[in-house]
Amino acid sequence: MVPENINTLGDELEKQELDAPGGIPPPQVYAKLLAIYLYRNDLCNAKYLWKRIPPSSKSSYPELNQIWEVGKAMWQRDLPAVYSTIQNTPWSENIVNIMKALHEEVQKRATELVGRAYSSLSVDTFSALVGVRPEEAVKVAAQQHWQVDNGLVIPTRPVISTPPIASSEDQLYKLTDFVSFLEN
Repeated sequence: MVPENINTLGDELEKQELDAPGGIPPPQVYAKLLAIYLYRNDLCNAKYLWKRIPPSSKSSYPELNQIWEVGKAMWQRDLPAVYSTIQNTPWSENIVNIMKALHEEVQKRATELVGRAYSSLSVDTFSALVGVRPEEAVKVAAQQHWQVDNGLVIPTRPVISTPPIASSEDQLYKLTDFVSFLEN
């Protein structure tokens, strides 16, 4: 669902904003750029963009306010509000694909966070964190190969590969070798 060129699109929109006559592009440019910042989880740039959007654009294009509602919920880490705002707002063709991709990206991030942060949690809590009904939350947990037992989701911790750490003697030997090489 991710628009394939979302990163290049974001760069183009930033350029359009800079090149716009009077420094004020059409509200549709602001809407797409704000949605892309949220998709990238670049909340600081989203907030700065929101502050520099002229009030006239905000009032003439109400969809900007709806996108910013999603941004505020993301800023406050209120995932249920993020999901409900995205799902309950009729988005224009201008940004509907970006908002769908944002929804999926937030779900993916939330699922990864749950996998790292929880040893177990209730199905209801998990469903709120990933923005689906409890029946669907059980399916999401199964897709992650997590256990669901007596109303609890039990995530399996992701395996984090750590690079082998060389001993201090090995590091000193390599450093000495390198310095010797440089001196020659």
